[in-house]
Amino acid sequence: MQGATFSFGPRTAAVKTEDAPSDTHSLTTQKEEGKKEKTENNKIYPPFSATLADPWRGMQWTEEQKMSLMKTVGSYRPSCQEVTRARVLLLGPVNSGKSSFISSVQSVFNGRVTNRAMVGSSSTSFTKKSFTIYGQKGGEPTGLVLCDVMGLSDGEMTGLSLHDTLATIKGHVPEGHRFRAAQPVRSETVGYVKKPMLEDKIHCVVFVVDASKISSYPKGLNTTFQQLREHISDLGVHQVALLTHVDSICSETAKDVTQVYRSRIIQQTIEKAGALLGMSASYIVPVKNYSSELTVDENTDLLLLSAVDHILQYVDLYLQDNAVKHSGKVEI
Repeated sequence: MQGATFSFGPRTAAVKTEDAPSDTHSLTTQKEEGKKEKTENNKIYPPFSATLADPWRGMQWTEEQKMSLMKTVGSYRPSCQEVTRARVLLLGPVNSGKSSFISSVQSVFNGRVTNRAMVGSSSTSFTKKSFTIYGQKGGEPTGLVLCDVMGLSDGEMTGLSLHDTLATIKGHVPEGHRFRAAQPVRSETVGYVKKPMLEDKIHCVVFVVDASKISSYPKGLNTTFQQLREHISDLGVHQVALLTHVDSICSETAKDVTQVYRSRIIQQTIEKAGALLGMSASYIVPVKNYSSELTVDENTDLLLLSAVDHILQYVDLYLQDNAVKHSGKVEI
């Protein structure tokens, strides 16, 4: 047989094949693959950027837009005759930025940073407070009232109960009522409104969550939000949300607030907030409250005014849906 030499032993037969491939080809292939891999590893990729080339939500950052929004909010009046003030309830965990948002909105119209709302961290007691927003310092009040209550219970800390929250939204809770976990609102509560008018009720609920805490909130808070949203929806009240402290999670936005809608991390955090609250990201708007500043900033004002304008759209939807019902008129 050509090409092979046989060697016989007592019990074995070994075959040496002259045409068998040598290790040279294998080594060459490995070197080529190594060079290819090295080339792949040395490819130049564009650097990762925390700022997107195109904004993920549109916003006009102009003085004209700010003045337009100030006029819209400052001259706002509810869309139905039965209501003189639109009442908006802010709900969120302790230190989420509810009170700071109220103060920041008023600061926009005052032209300087002021603190009207009580900013505190108590989770055991808090008085229901309503703040009318004034269109300008010393001017006429707008048709907007922002209501602040104690922080929500998150399953680990005591806070505003589901029962008291719903009583507030239905208009039963009197102004100045002090919420206490051990004393739920009842018909015997001093000042209890037994037959609330449309004017007494809450016309829109705004959930407020801290961007820097979205991933660390207790699991119980998710359940709290889900239960609240379900019951509030049953009442026909629209709900939106504010994502506060966005400057604390994005350094670019901290330096320049106009970058807020180009920020990849803020976009991702709004998606996480949507999952926490059980609502679409389109209902959630980012804001930067005034905290340590002494003077207002045009672009921060714009973001705050845009958030208020967003809220008022849903206030009017509720009033349009409920005005006829409460007036006693019957549609034909």
